[in-house]
Amino acid sequence: MRFFDLIPAQFRIAIVVLLLVALAAGSAALAWQVQAWRYDGKLARQASLQADDLNNLTQAALRQQQAEQDKRLATEQQLAVSDQQHIRELSDAHRNQAALRDRLATADVRLSVLLDATDSTSGCNVPAASGTVDVVHGALRAQLDPAHAQRIIGITDTGDQGLIALRACQAYLRAIRR
Repeated sequence: MRFFDLIPAQFRIAIVVLLLVALAAGSAALAWQVQAWRYDGKLARQASLQADDLNNLTQAALRQQQAEQDKRLATEQQLAVSDQQHIRELSDAHRNQAALRDRLATADVRLSVLLDATDSTSGCNVPAASGTVDVVHGALRAQLDPAHAQRIIGITDTGDQGLIALRACQAYLRAIRR
């Protein structure tokens, strides 16, 4: 006689049911484990793809930032060159104006204006032809008082500085627009 035959029938059915339940639970657990492994693989692939995408985006942002920094550096260099040129022009203009003022002060140079000898409304009777004692050939000229000449030179100095500053501003705007 076998061991299984000694067990009553209702217990045999219960044992078979329990074995079937255990087998079903084991296969369900195995299925869950296989499913978990598959999802883990999918999640790992998705995480890897996401990390690759994030890395690509980071690299693109870094390249763009470097390009912008290069542009800014080039603009700053252009502005520095323009600024140096502006300073040099102002320095040259100051030096030239100072030299002209010094020459006017020492009477090395005299400032004169052209006269219109044919203008009868000026009230100035200047002969139409230059005399024999005059060394200057050509149109008639009148010399200005040195003090007035100094003021005129000061006005032209201010005008020159304004024009130089205007050119510097225009160069700055052109550099920034690029």
